[in-house]
Amino acid sequence: MENNENVRLMKGNEAMAEAAIRAGMDAYFGYPITPQSEVLEYLTAEIPKRHGIVLQAESEVAAINMIYGAAGAGARVMTSSSSPGFSLMQEGISYIASAQLPCLLVNVNRGGPGLGTIQPSQGDYFQATKGGGHGDYHMYVLAPASVQEMADHVFEGFRIAEKYRLPAMILSDGALGQMMEKVILPEEGSLPKETPEWGTTGKPKTRERNIITSLFIQPEKMEEINLGLQRKYQALRSEIKFEEYCLDDAEYILTAYGLAARISKKAVDILREQGIKAGLFRPITVYPFPSEQLEHHAVHARFILDVEMNAGQMVEDVRLAVNGETPVYFKGRMGGMIPTPAEIVEAVMTKINVLEESLV
Repeated sequence: MENNENVRLMKGNEAMAEAAIRAGMDAYFGYPITPQSEVLEYLTAEIPKRHGIVLQAESEVAAINMIYGAAGAGARVMTSSSSPGFSLMQEGISYIASAQLPCLLVNVNRGGPGLGTIQPSQGDYFQATKGGGHGDYHMYVLAPASVQEMADHVFEGFRIAEKYRLPAMILSDGALGQMMEKVILPEEGSLPKETPEWGTTGKPKTRERNIITSLFIQPEKMEEINLGLQRKYQALRSEIKFEEYCLDDAEYILTAYGLAARISKKAVDILREQGIKAGLFRPITVYPFPSEQLEHHAVHARFILDVEMNAGQMVEDVRLAVNGETPVYFKGRMGGMIPTPAEIVEAVMTKINVLEESLV
C-alpha cells in the first residue's frame, strides 16, 4: 500500500524541492529565474515549518559561493537556476570541483543563447557535461524524464555528491519543471548522513586539519589534484544509468535524454505499430555517458537517429560511442520548440526511404 502522505500531484519543480527537504538538505541558496522559481518559492514556504535554511541570494554568483562555503562547513546543500543564471555560476562550480566538496545543482533549462526564452530547451548539455567553467573537471549529471525522476534524482544526486565529493547536477528543462504528475515521494530521513570528514567542523585528534581551497600555486601540486580528479571521474563510471526500450530486435535506434526521450518513446510505439523495428536508448546519466552500453546495441542497428531540443550536442557523444560502426543522424528543435512524435516518426521514415533507395 502506498503511503498517502507520500503520493501527490505536483509540479516537477515542487517535487524536487519537497524531495530536497526529505533528503535532509541543510541549506538552499538561490535566486529566482523562470522557469524554476517554484523551487525557491516552495522551499521558502515549507522550510520554516520543518528544518533547514533557505536564503534568496542577491545573485546567482552569490548563491554558488554560499554553496561553496556551506559545503565546506559540512552541510548538505543545494541550489537551482535556469540557463543564463547557471552561466553566472560557472566559476564557483569550478572552485567547488577543485576543492572536492559535495553539493547538488539543478538547471531547469530554458531556450537560448542569451536571455532567450522561458520555454524548455536542452541547449545546456555541453555546459553541464563538458565542464562549463575552467579547468579539467566534471560533474555527475542526471537527466530526468518525468516528475517522478525529478524527485528521485534529488536523493541520488546527494548520494553521489557525498560519496565521491563532487558537485552533482540534475539537468532538467522548463516543461518538466512546470508539468504536474503523480509522484511518489521518498520517505523523509531515508538518505543517511555520514560525518562530513571534509568539513571545517573543528579538528579532532584523529586527523589533520581540513583546509578548503582551490588554489594550488605549485604546478606539481595542481597536477596531483587533477590526476586525483580524473581517477574519481573514472570511478564514476560504475554509477552510469540508462534506459533501454524495445531494443532487443531494433533495426533503427533513437537516442534521446530527458523530455526528448519521453517524446521519442511515443515515436517508437508509433513506428512499431507500422511494423518498423525501432527502439530507444535513453542515457539517464549524461555524464558519465553510457558509451559502452549504447555501442552494444548500435552494432546491430542500420542507423541511429539522435533527438534533442538543441542544435546537436549529445549527438557528439553518440557518435563517439559508436565509433563509426553505425550511421548517426540528428533531429533537433531549438529556441524552446519541442519536437512532436509525428516529427520524429517522419524523420525516421525519411532516413529509411533514403537508405532503401541507396540499395536499389
